[in-house]
Amino acid sequence: MKTQSYFLVQRIQGGIRYGLMSFWALLTLSPLWILLVNSFKPQTRIVDNPIAPPVQLDFQYISNALGQLQFLKSIGFTLLITFFAVVLIVLLSSMTAWILVRSKLKIAGFIFMAFVAAMLIPFQAIMYPLIQLFDAIGLKNLGGLILMYGGFGLSMSMFLYHGFVKSVPLEVEEAAFIDGAHIVQMFFLIVMPLLKSITVTVIIINAMWIWNDYLLPFLVIGNSENKTLVLSLYFAQILAGQYGNPWQLIFPAVLVTITPIVVVFLFLQKFIVKGISAGAVKG
Repeated sequence: MKTQSYFLVQRIQGGIRYGLMSFWALLTLSPLWILLVNSFKPQTRIVDNPIAPPVQLDFQYISNALGQLQFLKSIGFTLLITFFAVVLIVLLSSMTAWILVRSKLKIAGFIFMAFVAAMLIPFQAIMYPLIQLFDAIGLKNLGGLILMYGGFGLSMSMFLYHGFVKSVPLEVEEAAFIDGAHIVQMFFLIVMPLLKSITVTVIIINAMWIWNDYLLPFLVIGNSENKTLVLSLYFAQILAGQYGNPWQLIFPAVLVTITPIVVVFLFLQKFIVKGISAGAVKG
């Protein structure tokens, strides 16, 4: 009798737990549902019932959003910035972490803590002095924007690499050195391939942040001819907003803006968990 009561209590607790989890999942996904269904509806239907599914899938609103955003031009410019910024972050943070881990100098620990402390400084505290400095030296442009992203992404990425580099056997590097490999060959041919999982994690985290960033491109590029997707979305809404709230533009424009990076994330999300957890355990 006690055993039956125990299993009954367990089932009730399990049912409550799964019910709460299901409710939380639906609550979390509800903004995505609202975004998706309203991307295929006219303005009047969006205002009348924003959570109702569309009567029919009308892709003219998606097509209109692509035109308003100058999608191909904007996504090309965004890809350019994201690619070079992520490459810069990966190269600098991985090499820095490797040197700090292998260094026997006491200052290496101090430098590492300085990088960690830099993660605590909010961007808003330094954005205006930084923009003024880059403007004064002639780098308030595409190149300067990539350098800024490289600097802001360096601390977190180096921290992730630092924990993972400790798991790389020193004997492997010593064997490569004995075989005649110089330091550049040792890093790129021996060490870097062993950091593949954490490198994928660093790439995904920084690519998502740079792709979705609005404030830094707005401060550096502004309303120039070449804009990122997020900037194009902002200025398209401002232009259309002169005649009211352009919901039939906003929803499909947001959808086409986030879709590329969401697809990449869904395919590579397992590497994020794997890389971060491995770096934490091995660090």
